[in-house]
Parts: sequence; C-alpha cells; structure tokens
Amino acid sequence: MTGEMLVGDLTRPVPADAAFAAPTPEDCATERALKRERVLAVLDRSGRDAVLLTSTTALTWYLGGSRVHISLAGDPVAAVLVTGDGDHLVTFTNEFERLRSEELPPGLTLHQVPWHQQLHEVGRWFGPGVAPAAEAELARDLRDARRSLLPVELSRYRALNREVAAILTDVLMTVSPESTERQVTATLAERVTNIGAEPLVLLCNGSSRSTFRHPLPTAAPLGAGAMVVVCARRHGMVANATRWVRFGAATASALDAERRIALVEEDIFTATVPGARLNGIIDQLRESYERHGFGPDQWLMHHQGGPAGYAGRDPRATPVTDDEVVANQSFTWNPSAPGVKIEDTVLLGDAGIEVLSVDQRWPVERVGNLDRPTTLQL
Repeated sequence: MTGEMLVGDLTRPVPADAAFAAPTPEDCATERALKRERVLAVLDRSGRDAVLLTSTTALTWYLGGSRVHISLAGDPVAAVLVTGDGDHLVTFTNEFERLRSEELPPGLTLHQVPWHQQLHEVGRWFGPGVAPAAEAELARDLRDARRSLLPVELSRYRALNREVAAILTDVLMTVSPESTERQVTATLAERVTNIGAEPLVLLCNGSSRSTFRHPLPTAAPLGAGAMVVVCARRHGMVANATRWVRFGAATASALDAERRIALVEEDIFTATVPGARLNGIIDQLRESYERHGFGPDQWLMHHQGGPAGYAGRDPRATPVTDDEVVANQSFTWNPSAPGVKIEDTVLLGDAGIEVLSVDQRWPVERVGNLDRPTTLQL
C-alpha cells in the first residue's frame, strides 16, 4: 500500500451517466428466458414439477427488477408459480392493474385474489392438482441460480453503483461538524429516491457515536468526523457502500488503522476467486485480522459481508456457509474494527475484482492493484 493519495476535483458536478442505456425488449426477453431456464433446471434436479417464488429477492431477480412491494418492511404483494408449462403471477385485486401496467414483464399468466385472501394458497387461484415446492425448500439451488449476473443485469448494477457513489461524494463534501446525523441521512434519502432507487439502509455516526458499527442516525452532530453507509435498491439490485469524512488532521493511529483495515480487505479480495467457498474465505479473513494487528476475535464483532446482488448479502458469509464463488458474481465485503470500516460493491470478473461503487472525485489510495477509498478530509 503506497502513501500517495489521489484526490479528484470535489467541486465539479457529476455528469449524467451516458454509459447506461435502458435494456431493449430483446435484452429483457433473453434475460427472462435464461432465468426461466435456470429455474427449470433447479426443478429438474430436485425432482419437482413447480416452485412458488415468494421472497422479494427471488421475485425481483426472476422478474427483471419489477417492484413487487408496497412497504419496504412488508412481504411482497405478488408470488410467481414457475411450472414446466409457464409462469403464473398472482397478486391482490387492488394491486393488479398497477403491476400489470407499470411493473411486470410480458410472458406471465396473471391471476388475482381479494386482498383478504392468501397469495400462497395456490389451489385457490391456480386450481387443484399442483403441489409446488416452497421457495425455502430450494433456497440453496435458487441462490446458486442468481449468482452469475447476466450482461443486462451488470449494466443496471454498474449504473446504480456509480450513482450511489456519486451521491455519497456530493452529500459528504457539503457537511460540517455541526451537521447532524439525521440531516446527512435525510439528504442521502432524498438523493437516492431521486434516482429511482429505494434507500434500504442509511447509517451515520458522528464522532460521539463512533464505536457503533450499525449506527442508526440520531440528532447528534458529526463533530470531528463521521461514517456513512448507504444500501440502495433499484431494479431489484442492491448497491452497498461506506464512506468516512474527517474535519481536521488525522492522528497517526487513525491513519495506521485505516491502512491496516484496507490490507484486510485486500486479503479478502485475493481469496475471492472462482471455486472458493465462502466459509474458506471467512477462515482466511480471520487470519488476516490477526496478521494485520486487529487480534484474533475482531471478525466476531460484526458480520463480514458476502455475495451481493438482489439482497444486501445473498447470503451473508459465515463459518458454515459453503456456497461456491463463481465468475460474474457480485460481492460486498465489509471488514471493520474500532473506528474503521471499508465497504464497496464489487464484481468478480474475468480480470479479477472490479470495484463498482466508484466516484472519481473521492480520495483514494492504491492497495494492491485497486484504488480504495480513504477518509475525505474537510
């Protein structure tokens, strides 16, 4: 890791992202066909005739990013029955016209039930004689089906991550020690909503609350500095990023801790290769914390991340999670220690790790072969 800091122009406006173009109907048709093919393969391997998709993660993936929720904290207002003969979507009568007009891709047979009935009672709306597998029965296989992102998904995801990174730069370059945590996250929420995304997680801790790793915002001022976390969803895909801001000069110990946590992340990236297992990466991460001076138990103080995409983590990596890493899979690892954390959404591509949540104006340091974000000094 070098000591050279690369700082972009923090005053120029963010240009419109001309690299992202809405997918064509042909792109969407190909996406639908390939995802259906993957689910039918899951059914074939499991010996089942049908599966009922009921989670937001599975539904938004299978439907190409359709919004099938009302409350972010509630269950989806639709379910999809995948059979060898076709895809059947059921929703409540009061949601039917909106979903059909604004959200759903072609090629679905639509059903509706009154608001007081249950979407999961397949026999009531589809007819007798079908006994689909519950999504939970095939959870691992369906998760595997989502792992490798298609080109149209990567286009959507790259655009979202770039926009989220730019929003973090825009907002944090304007804050002051007197800004409150709630003011910061309120501005972030507005900006995230304005790009057509949903702010799933907004965290902020000023210097008085710097020991908390999941700091829900309060009325506390930022003081000497802050950590800010954004997890934003659009087209069903979730971009995750953490940034730090500091007012005044950094102490030598703070700079040293930031350098060492970036080295832990570098070790995680090195371990994230096709064929690796998530629990194997966790084993290497535990050793990395100790090797870089954080002690043997630091990994227990906070989850470490894992595959990303259609959920914040899909799944969260643990010592018993043995999912296999594949090419074109996205990840958000988030190593942390007292007062430090580093987090971006990345893609495991042909050339290795590609950082997706990048804004060229944010200060970075070179770690291995990647530019990684440092603390914005104001």
